[in-house]
Amino acid sequence: MLSFARRLWSEAEAAPASVPQGMRVYAVGDVHGRLDLLDQLLGQIARDADQAPDRMKYLVFLGDYIDRGPQSAHVIERLASGLPPVFGTVFLRGNHEETMLAFLSDIAAGPGWLTYGGDATLASYGLQAPAPDAPPEHLLEAQRLLNAALPPHHRNFLASLRSHLTIGDYHFVHAGVRPGVPLDRQDDGDRLWIRNEFLSSRTNHGKMVVHGHTIAPEPELRANRIGIDTGAYATNRLTALVLEGTDRRFLCTV
Repeated sequence: MLSFARRLWSEAEAAPASVPQGMRVYAVGDVHGRLDLLDQLLGQIARDADQAPDRMKYLVFLGDYIDRGPQSAHVIERLASGLPPVFGTVFLRGNHEETMLAFLSDIAAGPGWLTYGGDATLASYGLQAPAPDAPPEHLLEAQRLLNAALPPHHRNFLASLRSHLTIGDYHFVHAGVRPGVPLDRQDDGDRLWIRNEFLSSRTNHGKMVVHGHTIAPEPELRANRIGIDTGAYATNRLTALVLEGTDRRFLCTV
């Protein structure tokens, strides 16, 4: 009974998650080809950051910059070369970037990518997308054309994306983590794709996990995770989580 009481007391007294003193972190959810919303949100973030000139500021993007929305190529261009220099920036990889990169060298990734938004990305580079069930020669031609159309700095941007990031008591990842597995031993497949096992888990992951990947109408705050994919490509709502000390708040386009 005493040990049980101590455990409950420990849980009740646990310190809230925080980022290091003097730092403000902006985490941005899934953009999915919506340059218009990205620009709106970046404007909000810039105005917000101006209110704290003495803070060290970081932008953390959670992946899925491409597909579904109409301006994937333009989004990559903005992220690769058009962000304010006053921010430290970290770009995480989403499952959509992973699949696009796979298609560049293996047409076997084509049907799945085209089904879930890759056609919009090809269109943003001025290319006509084959049907997901197109014959191999059509997929090979789309692969050849995309490799030719992709600017080198876009390719470098996609290849350099990170799988995860930890700042203070927060762990940033695209999709989530495998419950019960230490954060430094997670599989990248889970970081990019996991859904139900992570979303339904009440496990303490060792850090507060901030993620995208799974759409919800509003940001989801749980005891062990914060989800900020608000379905921007369909809802016009692109969301950023703002972290400073133990404070949390949100910026969004709608």
